[in-house]
Amino acid sequence: MEYLQGRALTNAVGNLGITGAYAEAVKKFGYELEALVGQEKDAALGNGGLGRLASCFLDSMATLNLPAWGYGLRYRYGLFKQRITKEGQEEIAEDWLDKFSPWEIPRHDVVFPVRFFGHVEILPDGSRKWVGGEVLKALAYDVPIPGYKTKNAISLRLWEAKATAEDFNLFQFNDGQYESSAQLHARAEQICAVLYPGDATEEGKLLRLKQQFFLCSASLQDMIARFKERKADRVSGKWSEFPSKVAVQLNDTHPTLAIPELMRLLMDEEGLGWDEAWDITYRTVSYTNHTVLPEALEKWSQIVMRKLLPRHMEIIEEIDKRFREMVISKHKEMEGKIDSMKVLDGSNPQKPVVRMANLCVVSSHTVNGVAELHSNILKQELFADYVSIWPNKFQNKTNGITPRRWLKFCNPELSEIITKWIKTDQWTSDLDLLTGLRKFADDEKLHAEWAAAKLACKKRLAKHVLDATGVTIDPTSLFDIQIKRIHEYKRQLLNILGAVYRYKKLKEMSAEEKQKVTPRTVMIGGKAFATYTNAKRIVKLVNDVGAVVNNDPEVNKYLKVVFIPNYNVSVAEVLIPGSELSQHISTAGMEASGTSNMKFSLNGCVIIGTLDGANVEIREEVGEDNFFLFGAKADQVAGLRKDRENGLFKPDPRFEEAKQLIRSGAFGSYNYEPLLDSLEGNSGFGRGDYFLVGYDFPGYIDAQDRVDAAYKDKKKWIKMSILNTAGSGKFSSDRTIAQYAKEIWDIKPSPVA
Repeated sequence: MEYLQGRALTNAVGNLGITGAYAEAVKKFGYELEALVGQEKDAALGNGGLGRLASCFLDSMATLNLPAWGYGLRYRYGLFKQRITKEGQEEIAEDWLDKFSPWEIPRHDVVFPVRFFGHVEILPDGSRKWVGGEVLKALAYDVPIPGYKTKNAISLRLWEAKATAEDFNLFQFNDGQYESSAQLHARAEQICAVLYPGDATEEGKLLRLKQQFFLCSASLQDMIARFKERKADRVSGKWSEFPSKVAVQLNDTHPTLAIPELMRLLMDEEGLGWDEAWDITYRTVSYTNHTVLPEALEKWSQIVMRKLLPRHMEIIEEIDKRFREMVISKHKEMEGKIDSMKVLDGSNPQKPVVRMANLCVVSSHTVNGVAELHSNILKQELFADYVSIWPNKFQNKTNGITPRRWLKFCNPELSEIITKWIKTDQWTSDLDLLTGLRKFADDEKLHAEWAAAKLACKKRLAKHVLDATGVTIDPTSLFDIQIKRIHEYKRQLLNILGAVYRYKKLKEMSAEEKQKVTPRTVMIGGKAFATYTNAKRIVKLVNDVGAVVNNDPEVNKYLKVVFIPNYNVSVAEVLIPGSELSQHISTAGMEASGTSNMKFSLNGCVIIGTLDGANVEIREEVGEDNFFLFGAKADQVAGLRKDRENGLFKPDPRFEEAKQLIRSGAFGSYNYEPLLDSLEGNSGFGRGDYFLVGYDFPGYIDAQDRVDAAYKDKKKWIKMSILNTAGSGKFSSDRTIAQYAKEIWDIKPSPVA
């Protein structure tokens, strides 16, 4: 459903190896390449880590010459542009397509019909056909994705929803019924208007489901059309060959409807029987799970599904029925677990739902998590019962990032130093070569060059902060950054409570004591979903704390707190190279992987974090001494929540001090009680500190004290920075995609000669 592409120009000229020549050519026209790049708007096709990962994967697919590409929707306004006002976050429509996108190629010859609503007819031969309802057209736009130093480019194919001229009622229009005359055109525009429309209303839920089906149906029809074109050129041309020619990877549960849609297309349009269609679907589809958060494991109303997609609901019911029969006949010992494993959940007769993750697991030949810890949680907890039935179905594919965008292009200063010291630039496509830096980790010359490169990046970041917020920050202070989607489990609240406590302690210090303090600039950025009230309160709190701290002459030499507005890929490309400490502090067991942690480490940033997601593997690779660890472990979390319910939690006095300072009105008159109340009590919805901010707070503060001490020793800190970069080789998306290609898709490179 999403791709967080970022700007394309730097990436395109970089992957083509013509950055210098291009800059020279542009200069002849009187322009600087950097200024020109700044004119390009980020494509508003994604939200957070999931979409950025998909874009890194596309870059790696192209670089590895793999015959693979992406499918998505061409959102007119994307998620939203974030504006910060006195009231906090304000959402406005993103205008990235207001002029046009120079990168996309409309494919007017690639158009497929997509139906909604209607009913199922049973034909005389017993076959079934979905008819009636409303039919829209899916028009393809191709965005080229160039590989690094390859001759080929792959595509990101984006679908736009259209209604036809026949759907425009000219009689009604001429009669003055303007809105009625173009109803289907208006509904078509809604489908590709916004990424993740609010789903608090029934209309919002219906629109999200429409978006998901529109993506799945258009993409599968395209795959089948390509297969049939090539089938005509082959002698055998059997449908049984389809899974050896086509692999479909479901990126989380959003594209789950690809499963019943592929079944429908094979049975109703191509005339196959259930068993053959099921065999093909099962061998074609695989599923990547990206989350264990209950609210993100999609469940759709059976009533809504039956209304919008009547044929698909029939197919899902049959898949569920056959799965239950299989368990009873072949795995009698699992019969008692069927209620939690089945696809259709009718435990609440008023709200029967389709469990999309269950449908994915039942219908896919392979299921994978995205970090070792996450995959183990899937196997041992979330999908444990399925593992008993299909022990070989489950794999791990630790996420990765493209080293091209996330080091070579966004941090040229550090890239040149790395190439100079390891005597090759091949690390750009073989990231394991970065281990060559380890033998120079104590070299004073490298330290001096490394520090100079880092300072240049920090100065560039300071300019961005001044331009974006009006706040002046000191490039010699410790740059401490947390940028990611605002969510309670990611615990930006823990970060800002820590900053509040730091501010309180500074206010209590004498002038002499302050001289011993490590000056720090805390930067937090990210978007809160429009209807996520507590997340928006956190954004407001960060801004309110910053407004007080940054204007307090007693402390602002030692602490600044800045909220970075409208966080996107281009902003990240400035923040990450300029970072020195980065916070990845989610409640253990809740972040599937994270990928910004990898970007920070790659750029020589030291992480303070919990043992969660890919943090576990990053710490192993960079060395325990080069990572600031704190917090409960994943296997402790359930017990700690239970202890809290039983009234056994004793808050640290420092935690109480920080909350009390906010309650005192020190940061303005806004009512933060509902936000702070989420940290109080022992249980209950929105209370009981579900994300363990209070439990982890003392360990977090102690870890920050260790950070302050380490930063004072410049030689030690730069060595830690170098060893973070040197240990980042595992986290290339080239490695991840090579594993998908070999172990799930069974495809080999197809380089252009």
